[in-house]
Amino acid sequence: MKKAAIGLYVLITVGLMIWGFYQAIYVAPNDAMQGELSRIFYYHVPTAMLCFLFFAISLVGSIGYLTYRRGNPLRAQAADALALAGAEIGVIYCTVVLITGPIWGRRAWGIWWTWDWRLTTTLVLWLIYVSYLLLRRFAAGPQVQTLAAVLGIFGALDVPIVYMSNRWFRTQHPAPVFGGDSDSGFKDPLMLHAFGWNILAWFAWGILVLCFRYYVERRQQKIAANEAQEALDA
Repeated sequence: MKKAAIGLYVLITVGLMIWGFYQAIYVAPNDAMQGELSRIFYYHVPTAMLCFLFFAISLVGSIGYLTYRRGNPLRAQAADALALAGAEIGVIYCTVVLITGPIWGRRAWGIWWTWDWRLTTTLVLWLIYVSYLLLRRFAAGPQVQTLAAVLGIFGALDVPIVYMSNRWFRTQHPAPVFGGDSDSGFKDPLMLHAFGWNILAWFAWGILVLCFRYYVERRQQKIAANEAQEALDA
């Protein structure tokens, strides 16, 4: 039953990705000002929103680890695995954001990159969490998980700054899709539908990979614990 449920979820996720692509490329109309260039937003904006979600999951895991690391080691290890998995998916989505944004900017602004507040704070966010992953991958010692948790919490502090940057500062970045000025948002319901399907598709894909990475990390933790115990027994 478990394998069947996983297989069904994978099929649903693949179906959503295909359907979202179809909606974004073939169903949604062109933007009146940007034409075909606007279609990149059906990928850029959902991945930007979801990278915040997965960094928030990593934040919860990091706080959980620091909370339980002395009183409940088993729960702390589970929280640590969640923090790592969330950070990895968040970095993937943030990377998509930093690739699709300059592609749009090259056509819209005539340049690949500008040190705009939104762009710069997003790059800083990406660098912090890449540093988090490098720390987890290459550092060794009993304090690595604690240092990583602190770094994960520090990185999460940049998320609201990224989100509010084009409200607090003058930027070239377009106004927020939702909650911006009177010109923000999708003008055609078909655009909103395409946007919604792609959020759902990328969310489903992210949750799938998050669960897989959490499972793998928990297995690795158990293997490491067993090896440590065998070394002590020897």
